Amino acid sequence: MATIQKRETSNGTSYRVMIRLKGNRPETATFDRLTDARAWAAKTEADMKAGRHFGESKRHTFGELVKVYSDKTAPTLKSWRERARHLAYWLDTFGDCQLDAITPARIGLERDKLAAGMTDKNTPRAGATVVRYLAALSGCLAYAVREMQWIERNPIERVTKPKESSGRVRYLSDDERARLLQACKESSNSDLYTAVVLSLTTGGRQAEIMGLRWGQIDFKTRAITLRAGETKNDEARTLPLVGQAFDLLQTRAKVRKLLDDRVFPTTERAKKAPMLNLRHPWTMALKAAAIDDFHWHDLRHTAASYLAMQGVSPLEISKILGHKTMAMVSRYSHLSPGRITALGDALAERLGLA
Repeated sequence: MATIQKRETSNGTSYRVMIRLKGNRPETATFDRLTDARAWAAKTEADMKAGRHFGESKRHTFGELVKVYSDKTAPTLKSWRERARHLAYWLDTFGDCQLDAITPARIGLERDKLAAGMTDKNTPRAGATVVRYLAALSGCLAYAVREMQWIERNPIERVTKPKESSGRVRYLSDDERARLLQACKESSNSDLYTAVVLSLTTGGRQAEIMGLRWGQIDFKTRAITLRAGETKNDEARTLPLVGQAFDLLQTRAKVRKLLDDRVFPTTERAKKAPMLNLRHPWTMALKAAAIDDFHWHDLRHTAASYLAMQGVSPLEISKILGHKTMAMVSRYSHLSPGRITALGDALAERLGLA
C-alpha cells in the first residue's frame, strides 16, 4: 500500500512516497510535485503486484553479482578458467556500478573499447574474442535475471555482437599427412604417434584425446565414449576407434600401468600435471616434416575436412566432432565440390532431366 507524506523544509515542499507490499521490499522515493509522487506510486505498486518491479537492481552492484555467480558456477563449468578471466575484465569495468546502471548503451561503449584494443601479444583483438568477452558478461547477467531476480532483463540482448570471421581451416594435404605421420613415428617420444593417429581418426580435441581413460574405451564396439561434462560442450559423444588407432590402443592396453587408468600417463617429473604434455615432441615433428603454420587443433580440422571430401553429411560430421551448430560445420562444405555435383546429377536423373 502506498502512503505519501508532505514535507516542508527550508528548500520548499517535497512529497515522500513509501510503498509496502507483502512479499516485496519497501520502496521509497521523494518528489517535488504531488502529481509525480502519485504517478510513481501507482506505477511502482502496479509493477510490484505484476512482478515487473526490480528495485533490487538499485541495491546490488555488479561486483556482488560476480561473487554469487562465481560461487555457484565455478564448480560446475568446465571452461571456468577462461570465463573467470573474461569476468575479471568486466569486474574492473563495472565492479562498483549498480546493476541498473549497466545499460545496453554502456555495454556498447565497452564493446567498442574492447574491439579497438590490443591483445597481450600486441595484436589487434579479433571479433571472435570480443564475442567471448560479451558471452561471459551475458552469462553473469542472465544469472541475475533467472536465479537472483535482481534485474528484469539481460541488457546484452540489445547489444549488437561483432562479426566473427569464418574461422581458420588449415588441414593436411596427402603429402603433408604422410610426412607428419612418419616424423611422429620416428620421434623419440613413444606417445606422440599414437596421440596424433587418434586425433586424426576421431576428430577429437587435444584435451579429449590426452585425457582419455581406459574405462572410456570399448574394444568390442570399437568406440570411445566421452561422457557428459568431459567435453567442451559438456555433452556426451562417441568417437570411432578404427584402423591403426584401434591396433595401437590394443597394444598399449597390454602394457598399461595397473595403478593408473590414463591412456597417456604423465611423466614421473610431472606427476601433478592434469595430462601429458607433448608440445616439444610435436614441435620437433612438425619441423622434421617441414610443415609450417599448423597447430594440434588443425588435426581436428583435417579429420573434418576429409570427412567432408568423402561425402559425409554435415549433420554426421557435427555428431562426430561435437559441434552444437551447423554453422561450425559449414566451414568444411567448400571442400567437397564433387559431392555437390554428384547430388545434382542424382536430382536431374530423378526428375528425368539427366
